[in-house]
Amino acid sequence: MSDWARENVSVLTAAASAVALALVFGAVGGVIPSSTLPRASDAVLAAIPHFNAAVSVTAIATILLGWRAIARGNVTRHRNFMATSFALFTAFLGAYLYRLIHVGTTEFPGPELVYTYLYLPFLAVHILLAIVCIPFVLHALLLAATRPFEDLYHTRHSQVGFVGAVLWLISFTMGIGVYLLLYQLY
Repeated sequence: MSDWARENVSVLTAAASAVALALVFGAVGGVIPSSTLPRASDAVLAAIPHFNAAVSVTAIATILLGWRAIARGNVTRHRNFMATSFALFTAFLGAYLYRLIHVGTTEFPGPELVYTYLYLPFLAVHILLAIVCIPFVLHALLLAATRPFEDLYHTRHSQVGFVGAVLWLISFTMGIGVYLLLYQLY
C-alpha cells in the first residue's frame, strides 16, 4: 500500500466506517430504493436469513481460529482467518442489506411479552455492538494491510484487533440469537 494510506489509517477507517454505516442506515431507512437492484425470487429472499445464520456461525469459528493462530505465533494463519472473517462479514452484510432493501425489516412473530422484554433489548444490544465493532475491525484490518507484519508490533493493531474481535464475536453470536427468535422459536 502507499505511504499515504500507511500514514492515514485513521482517515481511511473513518471514511470506510461512514460508508458502511451509511449503507446500513440508508437500507434500514428506506433511502435506497429497491428498484436500484434486481429482485431475486421470493425463495432466495426467504433463504437469506438462513444463509446469514450459517455465515455467522462460520465467522465465529474463523475469528476464534484466527485468535488461536496469533496466540500460537502463526501470523500467516491469523491473517488468513481474519481475512476470511472479514469476507464472511462482507457476504453477510451484502445479503442482509439486499434483503432489507427488497423486503424490509422482519416483524417479530412471537408474544408481546417476549418481544418487549427479550427480543427488543437483545436486538438493541446486537445492533449497538455491530455498529461499534465496525471501526475497530476496519482499523485493525487497515493497519495490517498497510504494513509488514513486523511493523504491526509498533502499532495498536493487537489492542484494536482484540476489542474488534470481542465485539465482533458477541455481535455475531447475538445475531444468531435474533435469528433463532425470528425464524426458529416463533
